Amino acid sequence: MQENFLHKKVTIIGTGMVGMSYAYALTIKGFVRELGLINRTPERAQGEAMDLCHCLPFVEPMDIKAGGYEMCRDAQIVVITAGAAQREGETRLDLLHKNAGIIQDIVPRVLEQNPNPILLIASNPVDVLTYVALKVSGLPSSRVIGSGTVLDTMRFRYLISQYYNVDARNVHGYILGEHGDSEVPVWSRVNIAGIPLSEYCMMCGELVDSQKKEIESDVRNAAYHVIQKKDSTYYAIGLALVRITQAILMNQQSVLTVGTLVNGEYGIKDVCLSLPCVVGSNGISQVLANPMQQNEVEALQNSAAVLRKALDSIGW
Repeated sequence: MQENFLHKKVTIIGTGMVGMSYAYALTIKGFVRELGLINRTPERAQGEAMDLCHCLPFVEPMDIKAGGYEMCRDAQIVVITAGAAQREGETRLDLLHKNAGIIQDIVPRVLEQNPNPILLIASNPVDVLTYVALKVSGLPSSRVIGSGTVLDTMRFRYLISQYYNVDARNVHGYILGEHGDSEVPVWSRVNIAGIPLSEYCMMCGELVDSQKKEIESDVRNAAYHVIQKKDSTYYAIGLALVRITQAILMNQQSVLTVGTLVNGEYGIKDVCLSLPCVVGSNGISQVLANPMQQNEVEALQNSAAVLRKALDSIGW
């Protein structure tokens, strides 16, 4: 394994609710030593930096600054959360035309200051925008990472844990594909404390198909429900981004369902979507194509087709 970076720097582009929930969580976690904030309205970024700096007597030492794209220099990770937010009644793909142009503007400006960062994309529709960022940047696919279905997977594990009344950290399972309506819950690979779900059901009560469908629906529609009640989602995606950041900066070689370019896995090519990936200091070192049931493979292929259609619609 590569040695950990001694100087850990992250730059966030976009200081809205997602960007700042992420920044606040990073400040509390304490494993980043320098944090740069960039926003199209500089005063907003300056105010956010001031507010975070007032936390410093209670957390690990950090250097928190706001500025222009010079903030990207020497950053191991540049995180893009900028873009139009999803509103009530909108799907993530409805944001496509608005946010693809924003990514095309941001990425070259980042690379002018830092030619080889790891780009972490969180703006929606994240799978499409990860692909756009990859093509615009010319960086290796290992270094352009989408937040993908890390959040969806968190929701999936949480809901299963609630059903069985166990710690969510002992539930293992994945949501793959699009971070959106075509996402795929891989029930065949779910386990609780290493016990396959089918066996666990026999011991602790069966999770019947109707209940599985309810969990799938709750995961798929979670963002819509939150947006309906409080206009936007930000805490959970903020922590999902922290988890990815920690895997990179600590070179943890963690398996996370981040978005990446798919080149043949499950018969899918030339789209970015989420599969279990090994994530460390060089970004994605391995994509894990685990065996799945045929209906799950077909659902994943359908998810890829949805994303390819979206990319075709904007000329990619």
